[in-house]
Amino acid sequence: MRGMTRRWRPSFLHLGWYDLSRAMVYAIVIPVYNAAAALPELDARLQRSAPGVTVLAVDDGSTDDTGQTLQRLGIRHVCHAYNRGKGEALKTGFAEILKEPVDAVVQLDADLQHEPEYLPQFFAAFEADRGDVLIGTRDFHAGAMPFHRRMTNRVTSWAITRLTGTLVSDSQSGYRLIGRRVLETIHPQAGKFDYESEFLILTIRAGFTVGTVPVSTVYHGESSFIRPWRDTVHFVMLMTKFWRRT
Repeated sequence: MRGMTRRWRPSFLHLGWYDLSRAMVYAIVIPVYNAAAALPELDARLQRSAPGVTVLAVDDGSTDDTGQTLQRLGIRHVCHAYNRGKGEALKTGFAEILKEPVDAVVQLDADLQHEPEYLPQFFAAFEADRGDVLIGTRDFHAGAMPFHRRMTNRVTSWAITRLTGTLVSDSQSGYRLIGRRVLETIHPQAGKFDYESEFLILTIRAGFTVGTVPVSTVYHGESSFIRPWRDTVHFVMLMTKFWRRT
């Protein structure tokens, strides 16, 4: 099992003063579903970009060779017996990694759309107190994102911004760094792709700060596991629930 990276922490967070002799500890959680083909490249890039950082994959009931590939690569992982959804995979991963003394966790997808080369920027932004949660925010004018995904993201980001009063420019980005206290405090009920939207709403309403880290917009032409109509319905139901509470 790979060890954890410890990074110098010379300042204080919103959580209080830190011992100046103490270093930061990071970990990475990756929800995985039928990603055997992408895992070798992802593993190699993670080792180059964040050497020594603990990586935990959650195999969400894959039906391809994902489990065997994780085993062969030596990537620490836990498995769901069947496909439970991205939100449930993240819940499992966060619960497991919080058993260890981590200060923050980065979540990223296994399909190579979230480039590991940005991890040092996430770590630096967290250590500069730029947010309790940091979202990898993409450039929607770059042309790489399919039109329907770009429009869906704009609508959901607008709705969350209106609901919370905090500007959220890329609510659908699953590339995020989350501080430990946030993970210990925020517990969404959603278990599918709406988990990440609910997580943001609850985080902001709890008084935590949300910052951004600019990242590239990467699409390889593969089909997304997001189901546009089904997940749009889930999002509308989620927003209706919160608007009724306001």
